[in-house]
Amino acid sequence: MPEGPSIVILAEQVHAFEGRTICAASGNSQAVPFDELLGQPVLSLRSWGKHFLIELPLYTLRVHLLMFGSYRIDERKEGAAPRLSLQFEEGGELNFYTCSVKLVEGELEQAYDWRGDVMAAQWSPRLALKKLRARPARLVCDVLLDQDIFAGVGNIIKNEVLFRLRIHPLSSGHKLPLGKLRELVKQARQYSFEFKVWKLAFELKKHWQVHNRSVCPRCNIQLHRAHLGLTQRRSFWCERCQKRYSGTLDVVKI
Repeated sequence: MPEGPSIVILAEQVHAFEGRTICAASGNSQAVPFDELLGQPVLSLRSWGKHFLIELPLYTLRVHLLMFGSYRIDERKEGAAPRLSLQFEEGGELNFYTCSVKLVEGELEQAYDWRGDVMAAQWSPRLALKKLRARPARLVCDVLLDQDIFAGVGNIIKNEVLFRLRIHPLSSGHKLPLGKLRELVKQARQYSFEFKVWKLAFELKKHWQVHNRSVCPRCNIQLHRAHLGLTQRRSFWCERCQKRYSGTLDVVKI
């Protein structure tokens, strides 16, 4: 699943399409009234967490790439039918595949709280910490994936941040010292920006310490991997150097 930094990269790549007018729209999405899009100017192209937002005068098209979604700029994916395809009077086209497309009515500033996006200029660590402390009994492996708190953080960032901070994924939020909670908030944002830099340099995987790895780079012992927490997403961790702050075991080995 593309994480927040990848969607920020997408928004930056298509910035030049802002102000262009849609002259053709098609796709296999059941949620989009394609005829209504003709003649609509693109007001903005933005990201919020894992959402890519195409703002139009009528409404906003919200694209979520889900687990296996992809996109093409000024080209088409051979042998694949787009969920959403937009062509523009001024030239160029955007095509999205294997994704979710929904309509967002009203002003984006009311639909989204930009303070919750870990990569937004408006990001509020104070608000994230407040939300964390309001959900004390949850496991950190679930909390980091909560898009209401850390919009844009995905499974890779979750695993790497917890390893960086030496926190076991089955730790309970209310057992973490305040200092650790603050570090968690800080690193969720910092690692996201590092992720973006590495992805642009085509070297993201080279920097993974535990995600999809087998051996702990600190302890040189076998890493554990399992589907953990309510989200049941894959976690990778070291039992020796990642401290478990209480928490209830909920493990499905993989």
